[in-house]
Amino acid sequence: MSVEIVRNYFESNNINKEILEFPVSSATVELAAEAVGVEPARIAKTLSFYTKEKDGAILIVTAGDMKIDNSKFKHFFGMKAKMLAPEDVERLTGHAIGGVCPFGNPDTVTTYLDESLKRFETVFPAAGSSNSAVEMTCEELEKYSQAKEWIDVCK
Repeated sequence: MSVEIVRNYFESNNINKEILEFPVSSATVELAAEAVGVEPARIAKTLSFYTKEKDGAILIVTAGDMKIDNSKFKHFFGMKAKMLAPEDVERLTGHAIGGVCPFGNPDTVTTYLDESLKRFETVFPAAGSSNSAVEMTCEELEKYSQAKEWIDVCK
């Protein structure tokens, strides 16, 4: 189970954060917001895209109310945004759809954080399963996700 990957990642990196597990699905922004009890924008959704070579993944963690701006994405990455096909998500990210998160990913994954998250004191990314989340500050998210950098590719 993918939440175990995240739990092990947290333990091996001395990350002392409680993983919240829910009796209901938190696989979408709306479901996660309802399960956590916060506004949807505070859900840090992780979007997964192909790399140019298609041998890895680009993860972009953004506020729950944001969408990828294709022109900004193309300008930053030098290619069109192409989300991972459902059959490639778990293979390339290490997590199943609904639980994709920026923790415990393979080395072929590069994580970026969208500036839209910075308006919140804390956010709630998934923790590896379709019924989990973890609360953290943007500074903690940057550190624990090993994000490459903060970017502005959403609208």
